Amino acid sequence: MAAVRVAPRLRSIPLLLPGPGAAAAIHRSNSFRSSAADSARAMSSSSSTSSSPSPYTTLVGRVRCEREIKRSKFIAIAASVPNERAAMSFLNEVKDPRATHNCWAYKVGEQFRYNDDGEPSSTAGKPIYSAIISSGIDMVMVVVIRYFGGIKLGTGGLVRAYGGVASECLKDAPTCLVKPKAHVGMEVPFDLLGTVYHQLQHFQAEDIKQDYDTGKDGTVVVMFKVEYEKIESLGSAVNSACSRKIDLLL
Repeated sequence: MAAVRVAPRLRSIPLLLPGPGAAAAIHRSNSFRSSAADSARAMSSSSSTSSSPSPYTTLVGRVRCEREIKRSKFIAIAASVPNERAAMSFLNEVKDPRATHNCWAYKVGEQFRYNDDGEPSSTAGKPIYSAIISSGIDMVMVVVIRYFGGIKLGTGGLVRAYGGVASECLKDAPTCLVKPKAHVGMEVPFDLLGTVYHQLQHFQAEDIKQDYDTGKDGTVVVMFKVEYEKIESLGSAVNSACSRKIDLLL
């Protein structure tokens, strides 16, 4: 039996900067479109505080754990997944159709799902999910494959077996801290491109691109990705280095 919980979609909220001239004005829209000119027209000025996505801990690579319990073999396989589609793809890749059960759970932010795959209700998927919660790891899926060995474990035994092997799989697994990045753009006069690029490199911006179709002479929109927690500092640094206000578009 599967249990599903999906959190409501987060809405973008404007970000309040320290004060006039202290940092770049930051604008938000529901999406940052490919056309720089359309993006610029879609933005509205900021006026309230925003909460950006928090850093999270996830797995580095794939991990595996195998245990034998009363002649049944339990194999847990876990990996980082960015969304539900990736989780289902991972399940299809690692599950064994010859096994007695392929039980699983995943957690992607506030969204989660688990499945008992024929085991008694709440004896497999839910204990696996509980193991994920206890580990503190996010954006992760755990699949536990069982090969029945002829001895029934009972509901309590199944909960301990599935939850235990999932916990063991995640325990001491290599992890990393992920800091979410925002897609940002800024309208830059041609003569300030060098100055702006220097600041982007200093703040470790990624995927830097240019769009000259801005509808304004002598101006280019520079688009990039940067960690949310660096946006305000980057805006302040750009304004200071350029000695003028440069708007950031989110």
